Amino acid sequence: MAKKQWILIAVAVVLGGISLYLNRDSFAKDNIQISSRSRPARAGLFGRKRASDAETVDPVFFDFDRRLKLTSLKVVAVSDAETNKYPHTLWRLVSESNSVPVKDFIYGMPIRGMRPEVKGATADPLEPGVKYRLLIEAGSAKAEHDFVAVARTR
Repeated sequence: MAKKQWILIAVAVVLGGISLYLNRDSFAKDNIQISSRSRPARAGLFGRKRASDAETVDPVFFDFDRRLKLTSLKVVAVSDAETNKYPHTLWRLVSESNSVPVKDFIYGMPIRGMRPEVKGATADPLEPGVKYRLLIEAGSAKAEHDFVAVARTR
């Protein structure tokens, strides 16, 4: 081959490498963004059921950056997760086949298409000021989010 052809091949390889470098985010896995917030429960019209006195924290709302078909959801205390290999699970839901894509949910509330891992189990109450970790799986994607439960304001 002529020297000119080798130079053109080298330039094409360098330009291809630069293109891959600049577009590397296109090949990366999508990160799931999770946010949480605590808000006082609203008093409904016509005297709907209000939060019971046993509830010591405001409801915790979780939001995702997009709709997800969750396959697994688990909430554990961060302190327990850091000291134990198998921390106590406060809330655990699983989906065996078709969960409905969700963009948000409230701690302890049922999610369509998902069921408790242990039949009849419900979410344990959260304690104010304690740091918790939400662990989710949506297919092969996994994400976690730390949050703190806020003491009930009303």
